[in-house]
Amino acid sequence: MDIRNSEKLQYYTERLYGIRKEKGLSLEQAGDLMKNSVYFGTMMVECGDADGLVSGSDSPTADTVRPALQIIKTREKFFRVSGLFIMDFNNKTLIFADCAVNIDPTAEELAQIAIDSAGTAKRFGIEPKIAMLSFSTNGSAKHERAEKVRKATEIVRKSRPDLVIDGEIQVDAAVVPDVAERKWPGQQLQG
Repeated sequence: MDIRNSEKLQYYTERLYGIRKEKGLSLEQAGDLMKNSVYFGTMMVECGDADGLVSGSDSPTADTVRPALQIIKTREKFFRVSGLFIMDFNNKTLIFADCAVNIDPTAEELAQIAIDSAGTAKRFGIEPKIAMLSFSTNGSAKHERAEKVRKATEIVRKSRPDLVIDGEIQVDAAVVPDVAERKWPGQQLQG
């Protein structure tokens, strides 16, 4: 799509201006932003002209997230924005969260990211099974970061007992059944 020749360019520009003028955005600046494909695509979603936007493979995460936060914003109940990747491997779909936005979340934040990501999985028709990934599996390493993941796992278990979750767990034990059996016999995920 050639954004510059889109019949919606002026409409989207004026709509962005209306959304951001209280933050100091001028109509001219809104027009400049609408020439950016991520801003344009985000405005398409905001206006109901698209159901979603796939972005980020050729731009920094911040440049992908910023338009969504400025235009669509977050729902009130969500305290934190997180990113996720949906990846298909040999007819198996995996969701990785958050590998893009949050640098060092707390245990409570990790737990909420896991719960929110499970909700996203369900919206895509994927039954969530959560592996709280770490460099340690079931206490194999004694470190504060592994402990944080263990604590996050317990928070999810207490607040959402309906979810299948294990952690802290290394990725190989989370996805490969033979490794799971050796490293953590009896864990829920079983690879």
